Amino acid sequence: MSNVMSTYAQLPVTFVKGEGVWLWDDKGERYLDALSGVAVCGLGHCHPRLSDVLCKQARTLIHTSNIYYIEKQEQLAGRLAALSGMEKVFFCNSGAEANEAAIKLARLYGHNRGVAVPTIIVMEQSFHGRTMATLTATGNRKVQAGFEPLLSGFVRVPYNNLDAVKQVAVNNKNVVAVLVEPFQGEGGVNIPQARYLQELRSLCDENGWLLMLDEVQSGIGRSGEWFAFQHSDILPDVMTLAKGLGSGVPIGACLATGVAASTFKPGNHASTFGGNPLVCAAALETLAVLEEEGLIDHARKLGAFMHERLETQLEGQNNVVEIRSQGLMIGIELSVPCGELVKKALERQLLINVTSEKVVRLLPALVMQENEAKLVVDTTCQLIKERFSS
Repeated sequence: MSNVMSTYAQLPVTFVKGEGVWLWDDKGERYLDALSGVAVCGLGHCHPRLSDVLCKQARTLIHTSNIYYIEKQEQLAGRLAALSGMEKVFFCNSGAEANEAAIKLARLYGHNRGVAVPTIIVMEQSFHGRTMATLTATGNRKVQAGFEPLLSGFVRVPYNNLDAVKQVAVNNKNVVAVLVEPFQGEGGVNIPQARYLQELRSLCDENGWLLMLDEVQSGIGRSGEWFAFQHSDILPDVMTLAKGLGSGVPIGACLATGVAASTFKPGNHASTFGGNPLVCAAALETLAVLEEEGLIDHARKLGAFMHERLETQLEGQNNVVEIRSQGLMIGIELSVPCGELVKKALERQLLINVTSEKVVRLLPALVMQENEAKLVVDTTCQLIKERFSS
């Protein structure tokens, strides 16, 4: 009997070793990982450069406190600012914490402008975390059920629907920000219309709102750019990161620019472990490897290759509703719930995911090579075809 709380319906496998896009279980069996820890291990498992940096930093200094100056934190903040065009960074430990920081920042921004009940526009089918504020912001009733009363200060609209946002602008003068994923991950790998972010940027500018982008899943190269907003040639006021930033070491970040960058003052927000030397060393090395090995461009090209191969192999399959992708965020929507495919894939030593009940989701490491990608696509397509042939 496990003493671990049952917050996950865990699959019947225990991994003990990883290398690149491969994992080995406690029986010595090898598995091809097309999920990469749910978009976390962008460098694959146990990248030698990352492992060396972690060991070196662990022998030198792991943690002090944000009461003191932390050199690697300053270096990482500068690197992220240079890559993104943002100005300031708050470091924390997860995507949920990064989004909590963004929500708090937006509320303080609103109060500073004299808005008594600052309100944030959020989207249907979104996912922002499981803390009280972030699960309230999340557009999934299953995540919220049982945790009422939810927080006030949010108004929800359909994703990829600009008219709905414009209607809120007319009817609700308490709005201070929009919180949105550039590409929805947990909601089913949903890709908006081409000018969606540009139009949201314009609406925010017109109304004095902050545009806050949740790039926890889409950031750090996964979309084929360093950050997903760079596909749209805009700059948000606030952006949140986590997952791939530390390659498995827990780190989150809330970036801000303009008035948002100077909204927090000492005492407004904090994190005991946020941005300590160990996690910042991991993140700095992650960014260095991504750049020096050309993995951002590789993610874009490999994602396009996998998308095309999926379309070719699944052509004529009437139960395949749509294949959606942006870089190495790939979703295959089926006509019926297909959660059982996760276990069937595991039996064939392939790790995939099903989200939003009907969407097979692939989130490969950015180091995956074409021959490995072929194996992922071929096995996934075979599983889908078998699902509808029985």
